[in-house]
Amino acid sequence: MGKATGFLEYDRVEAEAFSPLERIKNFNEFHLPLSEEEQKRQGARCMDCGVPFCQSGMTIKGMTSGCPLNNLIPEWNELVYQGNYDLAYKRLHKTSNFPEFTCRVCPALCEKACTCGLNGDAVSTKENEKAIIEYAYANGLADAKPPKVRTGKTVAVIGSGPSGLAVADQLNRRGHQVTVYERNDKVGGLLRYGIPNMKLEKQIIDRKIKIMEEEGVSFIVNADVGADVKAADLVKKYDAVVLCCGSSNPRDIDAVGRKEAKDIYFAVDFLTSTTKCLWANDMQLVDGQYISAKGKDVIIIGGGDTGNDCVGTSIRHGCKSVTQLEMMPKAPDVRAETNPWPQWPLVCKTDYGQEEAIAKFGHDPRVYTTTVKEFKTDKNGNLKSAVLVSLESKVDKKSGRRMMVPVEGTEKEVPCQLCLIAAGFLGSQKYVTDAFKVNLDARTNVASVNADSFATNVKKVFTAGDMHTGQSLVVKAIRQGRDCAREVDEYLMGYTNL
Repeated sequence: MGKATGFLEYDRVEAEAFSPLERIKNFNEFHLPLSEEEQKRQGARCMDCGVPFCQSGMTIKGMTSGCPLNNLIPEWNELVYQGNYDLAYKRLHKTSNFPEFTCRVCPALCEKACTCGLNGDAVSTKENEKAIIEYAYANGLADAKPPKVRTGKTVAVIGSGPSGLAVADQLNRRGHQVTVYERNDKVGGLLRYGIPNMKLEKQIIDRKIKIMEEEGVSFIVNADVGADVKAADLVKKYDAVVLCCGSSNPRDIDAVGRKEAKDIYFAVDFLTSTTKCLWANDMQLVDGQYISAKGKDVIIIGGGDTGNDCVGTSIRHGCKSVTQLEMMPKAPDVRAETNPWPQWPLVCKTDYGQEEAIAKFGHDPRVYTTTVKEFKTDKNGNLKSAVLVSLESKVDKKSGRRMMVPVEGTEKEVPCQLCLIAAGFLGSQKYVTDAFKVNLDARTNVASVNADSFATNVKKVFTAGDMHTGQSLVVKAIRQGRDCAREVDEYLMGYTNL
């Protein structure tokens, strides 16, 4: 380990962020990198503990603790302290295909499991990861490295989100010829259109895609497999097909007036429209080219990361007000005794969008144990208000499950001209799964032949990512893609060295 007493001598320091009222003026990333000396000190804080939970990726009580990619975190933390970024990048790239993505959008499962965080502040692993990968790009370490030998095997990957890109990257490195099909106009899937620019600037995606193309991966956009492109043709043409289309069915809400009212959108459609408008107009919003929150009272249904992204985006549009509804009660501010380290901390987190709402409007936008009971419109069907109702937890007598149910008499009507539904996703899309004739599980995710496999019931067809597991994290999708690629390689070659 680099400095045995580093965690005792140095405090955790995070990259400085622009103030909320400053950063809402544009859609740019808003963190400034640490100085090289400060970054070294942050690397020195790593304890290189006997059992590095940060890289374990274990499941404890149904939640992941530590990095699902099993990144060699203590090793590259030490190398950051030593200033040896060349070797740090090699160790990082050994387990992670896209650190430029995870260092920006991952909720840092590694830090939540950091031993240093048991009695103090965790090591700033995400900051160190970002420093390593940006150094690698700046110094030519991340340049294209095409495989020297090709196997003659061909693979089609359907979907270019994090799992699809990971499958493609791994199999291309192995020497297979990989073609990625994407139904949108640009590559990236969830990374491009599900995550707003201020969290992940899209030139970061394009930078990596360009390298993958130079390494031999082919990308075909505007190709809607199962609709415009026949699934049977792909299965016939390629030696293997991998379905990585995501968990694309948004969960709707059952409220009076939902079908009749205009100005109610799913969160991803809202975020996508903003991203497309920005990139078509030199990072400027142009009226009429996106779903606008300007001058409107916005209600967002859903308390997760996507809901928070809708808060931050609505504020940048210039909304009149923003309210974020959460069905569940507010989580505690500190760990409960029943939620000890190294479990994932079930605590209240105030994210960037909520920080901006507090700065802009003077209060937290979140309202807990509340949902929309009814939408009301004007005579033209335009949304004008929403009736909110409080929720309470009760046990359903038939199923025995605990559910959040409305509390009679708590209804309250509030102004609302735009409602965004960020209530999660419900599995794969039927037209794709029908086209490939793959089996589904009870949650409409694509099923594999057994729990340890990525092969479907259809010969040559595999699946990975959210389409296989249901909605999850980018880092988990990348891990799924890597593991699936290993199985595909073994199927194609009879053995694998991935």
